[in-house]
Amino acid sequence: MLSALRVPSTRIPRIQFSRSFVLARPSYFRAMSSSTDVPQAKKQKLDQTKVIGTHNGTFHCDEALAVFLLRQTATYHDSEVRRTRDPAILETCDIVVDVGAVYDETKQLFDHHQRGFTEVFGHGFETKLSSAGLVYKHFGKEVIANKTQLPVDDPKVTTLWLKMYKQFIEAIDAIDNGISQYPSDIQPKYKSSTDLSSRVGGLNPVWNQPSSPEIYDAQFAKASQLTGEEFLAKLNYYANAWLPARELLDSFVASSKGVDPTGKILVFEQFFPWKEHLYDHEAESKTPESEKAIYTVYPDDNGNWRVQAVPVSSDSFDSRKALPEAWRGLRDDTLSAATGIEGCIFVHASGFIGGTKTKEGALRLAQAALEM
Repeated sequence: MLSALRVPSTRIPRIQFSRSFVLARPSYFRAMSSSTDVPQAKKQKLDQTKVIGTHNGTFHCDEALAVFLLRQTATYHDSEVRRTRDPAILETCDIVVDVGAVYDETKQLFDHHQRGFTEVFGHGFETKLSSAGLVYKHFGKEVIANKTQLPVDDPKVTTLWLKMYKQFIEAIDAIDNGISQYPSDIQPKYKSSTDLSSRVGGLNPVWNQPSSPEIYDAQFAKASQLTGEEFLAKLNYYANAWLPARELLDSFVASSKGVDPTGKILVFEQFFPWKEHLYDHEAESKTPESEKAIYTVYPDDNGNWRVQAVPVSSDSFDSRKALPEAWRGLRDDTLSAATGIEGCIFVHASGFIGGTKTKEGALRLAQAALEM
């Protein structure tokens, strides 16, 4: 799917986010009575305004984000929020999330607490969904299309939809469902409480502070705003930095064949985050081990050029083939004498990267390293 995204040059247009959808509208959050006695004037208003139902009391990250996501869609972006556990009131809502013990898309019911619920996102993901994941699974593409001003069936929307689940939504699903990030027999060396779910939880009134339905609803509005701001910030990064980097990678892999037909040396005409995209490209194109890239050559911020050994994985310090031992730790004229290449600057002591003054020198360094 990603391999279909090609660009003819290195000029990548930024995806412009739509201004027609706001982050959140706190005025739409109403303190709702658990009573079924709704004034006639309010009933008439509710007949014209979509209503999202969710539970009252203590709130969590998943339903706060689910509400935010729904309000970025065409159907629910002007909606009110009713926080209650009264089934009679929930039945009057147009959509219900995180309460009601029913998951039924046809009835717009999105709860995950019921016995026997095992829904996952699919596409290789196996984490049990929370209300955030459920809403994102069904409405996420529309939200992304609205924000990026792309057609909902554009392959880029699908790419971003999957990436945002992996990097943002899945953790919220796992935390809400009590799924540990590590095996139970591994104890973490430190405690972190700065994740989004923890910060949302901290917006709930504590035991010795005043609390009321109105206070909880006001704090829930803040929580939904917080989750939405982080969602949009992450989407902005993936739409306007991560995705263009993949398009550049595909383009440079193709153009590098003119420099090294074997594909073992990739030449990038500008620096960009390439590692993750290279592994994806190789996996999708089923590149044989014998033809995978060994070195990348690219310019640095000072106008010099770098040769970097491709790691065995995106988070590994081990290289597929580090620069030769005989060069490691050498600099300037000493390195040039050892390599026979003018304009050398350095080779790192671990051999994962080196530098030269020119592109030609960097290419020669990479070619010589391959032959050694």
